[in-house]
Amino acid sequence: MLKPESFAAGSWIAPGTGARPVYGPVTGEMIAEAGGPAPDAQAMLDWARSVGGPALRAMGFHDRARLVKDLGQYIDGRKEELYALNPLTGATRRDGAVDIEGGIGTMFVFASKARRELPDGQVYVDGSVEHLSRGGSFIGQHIAVPLQGVAVHINAFNFPVWGMLEKLAPAIIAGVPCIVKPATQTCYLTELCFRMIIESGILPEGSVQLVVGGLGDMLDRLGPQDVVGFTGSASTAETLRVNANLIRNSVRFHSEQDSLNATILGPDVAPGSPAFEQFIKEAGTEMTVKAGQKCTAIRRIIVPESMMGDVADALLARLAKVTIGDPASPDVRMGALASNSQKVDVLSKLDVLSSETTRLTGSPEEIDLIGADNNGAFLAPTLLRCEDPDAAQAVHSVEAFGPVSTLMPYRDVDHASALANRGGGSLVASLVTDDPAVARDVTLATAAWHGRLYITGASSAKESTGHGAPLAFMIHGGPGRAGGGEELGGIRGVLHYMQRTAIQGSPDVITAITGQWQSGAAEVTGPDHPFQRTYDELSIGETIRTASRPVTLEDIEHFAEFTGDTFYAHMDEDAAKANPFFPGRVAHGYLLLSFAAGLFVQPDPGPVLANTGLNSLSFQKPVSPGEVMKVRLTVKRKTRRTPTYGEVAWDVTLFNEGDEQVANYELLTMVAFSR
Repeated sequence: MLKPESFAAGSWIAPGTGARPVYGPVTGEMIAEAGGPAPDAQAMLDWARSVGGPALRAMGFHDRARLVKDLGQYIDGRKEELYALNPLTGATRRDGAVDIEGGIGTMFVFASKARRELPDGQVYVDGSVEHLSRGGSFIGQHIAVPLQGVAVHINAFNFPVWGMLEKLAPAIIAGVPCIVKPATQTCYLTELCFRMIIESGILPEGSVQLVVGGLGDMLDRLGPQDVVGFTGSASTAETLRVNANLIRNSVRFHSEQDSLNATILGPDVAPGSPAFEQFIKEAGTEMTVKAGQKCTAIRRIIVPESMMGDVADALLARLAKVTIGDPASPDVRMGALASNSQKVDVLSKLDVLSSETTRLTGSPEEIDLIGADNNGAFLAPTLLRCEDPDAAQAVHSVEAFGPVSTLMPYRDVDHASALANRGGGSLVASLVTDDPAVARDVTLATAAWHGRLYITGASSAKESTGHGAPLAFMIHGGPGRAGGGEELGGIRGVLHYMQRTAIQGSPDVITAITGQWQSGAAEVTGPDHPFQRTYDELSIGETIRTASRPVTLEDIEHFAEFTGDTFYAHMDEDAAKANPFFPGRVAHGYLLLSFAAGLFVQPDPGPVLANTGLNSLSFQKPVSPGEVMKVRLTVKRKTRRTPTYGEVAWDVTLFNEGDEQVANYELLTMVAFSR
């Protein structure tokens, strides 16, 4: 008998009086008891706010990202323990991989993107500086900083591991402690993974807590700095969203909920073609993975009228090969629903859908089970057919959260798009086509109603990720019925747990706050050339100003001959003068960059290991033959990359002899740490 425990304010709490029995979906027998009296909500919130939050915020983004990576590696090393428990949820090992490997992989993606895209510090700089004064002494910058509250994560039963980890990763990287509330039906798998997190000792004390069972009055105690992240049914989301305290305090509420996702077969796809086979494979997979219990599963299959028979025959043939039974058996492709109560719910929804559809498969309860009996929550894949989707209502509004999907016809691309949109907002819609024009038309017609559009065809079939696969790189959420949330989405997911603020001040003030040098801020002179100073020795604002160099006509002509760039503005005086941008022949922009490097580079071996690129190159003023140029080189930003070297971003500005700015760019170099 499993007895999953809560973890509150640093202590494990066993199930107590009133604990709820959990019945397994495979045998129908009791496998766990969970919950009981809710933990002390205020004590949990206080512990997170006073202990976990300060500890996380004391670190920088990269420090927290490393913790998430280390934690992912730790769980990965113990994942077979999770797989051992996974069949109790009704899921096969393949289904479990979506949950377990998917959660671990999501942690790795967030950790990697954070170290690439977030600054090596505590303040996220959002966009470019805004110049608020003519002389440049007063500027503005948008930043984002961690909220100083708690993230309360309420997760669904179908992904007990991924559902927790995909929310934890961005919140921890943002610097916000988390309280995890899993669905009771599969909480024992969440608890096992959570226990690994605590036993790893990787996260600071107070960073994470777990509530098995009810939250008690926790939502009534949240404030403006807190966040609620919810995954589940639309009805539950509606109940939580209108909590008076959440409304009064404008508590952020991110919701990912019901979704009648659709897939469209393009009118250009012929039966038997690679794209057609891809469509059938995707539709069959989405009906059977996790027994159809995926928020991204395909519920409506929208195909050309002339293709209804071909699609039905091909999909029925694929579904007939699906073996069902004990998910621990290697011969089983589809396991059970999460519980018998879930099975009852799906059957009741099928009754509603029957008024508008014809069932193409047999009875969902008549199954040849492998290694199991009918006491479990087993249902066969059920394909429905709706002949008049325009008149239908239920097929566009009722979700049977199981291995159920409805086939329906469309007349043209506009009609297909309108049917997809009838779902009222979804997490994902997919399109299988080899015609880019069809893809564009469907995108313009449907993108406003769907959080993600998955478009594939013969050219991308082998590498496409799958209709129902939420990826950490991309938004997972959707408008309308889907909840309006935008989980994941790379760094967007991290920013859900941060406050965007506009700061205004002098360049010195903005530099001090952001850790990034701004033009007009103080310049620092080092003891020697900055290319001879190690990463940790360099200071933000450290600057050299070079000697001047004349730019001659011979230089321009030699560069043109050497590179082959004989554009008329460099070689033809009359043609150049006729150009409104130039006074006559001018130097190549890349010639000026080359001369700039020659002016500021220190050639001796030293800590600078490599030039890895440049950003935001712009030319402000042409340089004519006979003019003089010089350079200002300033340490703009520093980012640790490995234990032995880091990236230094240099502000490089070129001036003419009148101190007018000629060009500007950001140079990136890798610089070694002190030994």
